[in-house]
Amino acid sequence: MTPENPAVLRLVAARCLRYPDEELYAQLPLLNAALDGSTDSAAERLQAFLDVAAVTEPLDLAAHYTSTFDTRNRRCLYLTWWTDGDTRRRGLSLVGLKRLYRDHGLEFGGQELPDFLPAVLEFAGRHEEPGTELLQEHRAGLELLRLALTETGTPYADVLEAVCATLPGTSPATKAEAKALAKAGPPRESVGLEPLGPGAGPPGPGVELPWPGFPERKAF
Repeated sequence: MTPENPAVLRLVAARCLRYPDEELYAQLPLLNAALDGSTDSAAERLQAFLDVAAVTEPLDLAAHYTSTFDTRNRRCLYLTWWTDGDTRRRGLSLVGLKRLYRDHGLEFGGQELPDFLPAVLEFAGRHEEPGTELLQEHRAGLELLRLALTETGTPYADVLEAVCATLPGTSPATKAEAKALAKAGPPRESVGLEPLGPGAGPPGPGVELPWPGFPERKAF
C-alpha cells in the first residue's frame, strides 16, 4: 500500500541518505516535524533512523556511512551502477538523467553524479509522477540495495525500506526475486498513486524541507 504522502517521505529519505554532516544534525528538528502525525509504516521507518541519528555521535555515524555504502560489498548509492556497471552505457544514462532534470526546470549542479540516490529522491519528491517512473526504472537496484543493507543490520536499511514503500507493487523478499525483477521489469500497477504532475511544487501545505541539490534553473 502506497503511503499517503510519498513526496515528503522521499524528501526526508533524500536527506537521510546524504553524508551525515553537521547540517544533517541541524536539520533533525525539521525532518522530525515533516514526519509528525504520519502513522504509515514508511514514516515509522524513517523516524526510526532519525531517532538513531539523534543519539549517535556525528563522527561515529559518518564513519558508519562511509563503511556502509560502497561498490565492493554491493551497497552502492549510484543507481546506474546497478544497471550499467562501469561501462560506456552508464555515461549515456547519466546524460539522460541530467536532461530529465532540466526538462522539469532543475539544474543538477552538485559534486555528486546525477544518479546519486539522494538526488533522484529529491527529484522524485518534487516531481512525483516522473520521479516515480524513474525510481521504478531502477527498482531492481533499489531492492537489491535494500536487501544488502538489511543483511548488515544497519539503520540505513530502514531508510531504503521507506523508499521502496513509496513505490507501487510488492517488494521482493530475496535477492533472487530482485534479480528476476531486473529481467522482467518493475510492476506497473498504479493503485494508490496520486501524481502531482510535472509542474507540481513542494508537497503539502506547511511542509518545508531542505533541497540542497537542485537550484531552480533561471531564465536569462
